[in-house]
Parts: sequence; C-alpha cells; structure tokens
Amino acid sequence: MLSSRMSNLHPYVPGEQPKDRIYIKLNANENPYPPSPKVIKAVRAEAKAHPEKMALYPDPDSNGLKEAIADMLNKSGGVLCRANLEKGKKNGSGAIVSPSEFDKIPFVVTPDMIYAGNGSDEVLSFVFYAFFDSDRKLVLPEHTYSFYPVYGGFYNIPLAKIPLKEDWTLDTEKMLEAANKENSGIIFANPNAPTSLGLTRDQVRKMLEKAPKDRVFVVDEAYVDFGGESCIPLLAEFQNLVIVRTTSKSLCGAGQRLGYLVANKELVEAVTTVKNSLNHFPIDFLAQTAGIAACRDAGYYAKCAQSVAFERDEFIDFLREKGWFVLDSQTNFIFCKKDGVNGQEAYRRIKKEGILVRRFDTPGIEEYLRITVGTHEQMQALRDVMEEL
Repeated sequence: MLSSRMSNLHPYVPGEQPKDRIYIKLNANENPYPPSPKVIKAVRAEAKAHPEKMALYPDPDSNGLKEAIADMLNKSGGVLCRANLEKGKKNGSGAIVSPSEFDKIPFVVTPDMIYAGNGSDEVLSFVFYAFFDSDRKLVLPEHTYSFYPVYGGFYNIPLAKIPLKEDWTLDTEKMLEAANKENSGIIFANPNAPTSLGLTRDQVRKMLEKAPKDRVFVVDEAYVDFGGESCIPLLAEFQNLVIVRTTSKSLCGAGQRLGYLVANKELVEAVTTVKNSLNHFPIDFLAQTAGIAACRDAGYYAKCAQSVAFERDEFIDFLREKGWFVLDSQTNFIFCKKDGVNGQEAYRRIKKEGILVRRFDTPGIEEYLRITVGTHEQMQALRDVMEEL
C-alpha cells in the first residue's frame, strides 16, 4: 500500500516534550523569553479589529512581513546581540536600533530578496527541492542540523557527509574538494549545530570563491543573532548564495512558525515557484501579524539575545571550572562533555531533577550534552544539579 519513496524517509527526531511533570525545558534551543509585548498587543488588536480575516485566505506572498524583515536586517545588520540600541525601555522595547560597525550591510536589503515561509524547516524543504538534484551529491558536514539528511531522503538527494576536524570545526577544504569533484551544492549551519562553532564571514567568502559558481551554496543562520557573523553582506559578491534564517530562536517565535531566506531575487523567485506548487498560503494571518510586530521591535529581541549570550558565557565558565570540556559557543546552546561521566547517565540524572537537556545517539557525539541557554534562574537550577555530576 505504501509508495517506494517511503523507504527513503527517516523522520526528524525533535527534543522530547514529556507530559508527566513540569520541566525546565533546555533541550530544544527555544528562547527562554516571551515575545515582545508589542507582538501580543498587535495580534490581539488585529484579531479584534478584523475577525473576518480569520475566514479569509492570508496574503500568499506575505508582502508586509517581507518588508518588515528587510527593514529589521538593514537596521540591525543581521546580528541582534551586537546591535546598538538608543533610548527605548529597559527591556529594549521601542529602542532605535543600528548595526555595529562590523555588521553593517554594504547595500540595502529589499523585500524582493526575502522569501518568508512556515518555519525555516519548510523554507529548507523548498530550498532542497528548488536547487538540489538526485544525480549528484549534496555536500554537508557529518555533524550538522539533523533535518538536512531527512530532506535528502525525502527528495532522494544523495549526500556527501564530510567529517569535522578534530577541533570540531568544519573541514572546509574537504567540503570544497567534494563539491568541486561532482560540481555539487553545499549546505551547512553557521554557527553550526550541535557544535555551536561558527565560521567567520571571511572564511565563508573564501569557500564561496572556490566552490562551484553554478551551484547554490546555502548558509543556515538560525543561530547567528547570538554572536556569529552573518553572511548577508556576501550577497553583493555571490549570486549563488542563499541564507536561511528563522524567528524561532532570537525572535522568541518557535510557537508561531516563521522562517525566511535572503538571496538574489532570481533565487527567491525559484523558491516562490516551489511554494506556489505545494502550499500557496503557508503563513497564516496572525503569524504574519506577529512577525511584522516582532521585526518592528528589534530592540527588545536584541536585549533578549544579549541576555542569552551573557548567561551562556557565565555557564560555560562554570562548566569549565567543574572539569567539563565545552566548545566555545556563538549560539543559544552549549555543547559539552566530562571525562568519566557517561552522556546517557548525565542526561538521565539531570532529567530526574526536572530539567531537560538534549543528548544524541549519533556515533561520535553520544557522550556530549547539548544544553539550551535559559534564564538566569533556570541556569542556576541546572548549576545545582551539575555540581554533583
């Protein structure tokens, strides 16, 4: 009864969501802070003023949202934790946002450079369909976002998985060697997951200079707002570059399912064609409203990103003092292990105390824990548990 395609499906396994008790949830890389109060206000106001919109199809192209995303990127430089804030409230809401000197984008990001979709996972799905084929391997790191292999199986795209270096960084030379051997596309998260390490913009530029020019090169910037280097400025130099981003992490929006990509308009049009062939109306009216309001209050989210980065660095210092091996992080999570401590047992003991962290059964990283950075209170609770490990 099932199609032969089903044999290639290996579904993504998300962080667990147990219902047996209330947990401190540090296992899914969600933001510990709620959305901006302006988002809640905007959604309530729009639903109250225009309830009839709930009965109508939303804007299929999310034009208002794309305008708001472009404006936010231009004002922030694409890295919220380093953005400059003037005026506004203590929590950053209402602040005037400007990019740090390092993050300034040397051109104006326009709405026709944006594609917005129902979460970055859907955006990635459309990217796989639009740009990668079954007749050549797609190059990616061995350890990276675990949804990439899922889409490889879904679309019957063979993968060339390149092992990381001993220091857990991407082996860019081996990735380029594999890509040029078969004239293949490349995809990776930057900063990478689950390792939390990132390439500099100049390192990515050097990869793009050597990679096939007629194949799409995808950089997934889901975590860049917490301290990485955005590659948006490189769009002025490379027409084959596609940057995928999400509101789930830095914009406190995992529950509203919004993602987007930034690329030259021809590549945006290609992804839009895929969207219109599968789901003409991917983003609902209230999600568009929430996304627009979030982008317009970037100062609030910059403060959230700064708080996450501060707690992250404090917790890394604590772990290292306690003998844990911890990779430097540019994300909202920490990747760590301790000699003599079994990863599965550490995960179980932490869960027993009411805190969820993530552990993978993947060979090579099975002794590591991936810990999402929470609020100060949540991280203190985790400190108390890990003191005893």
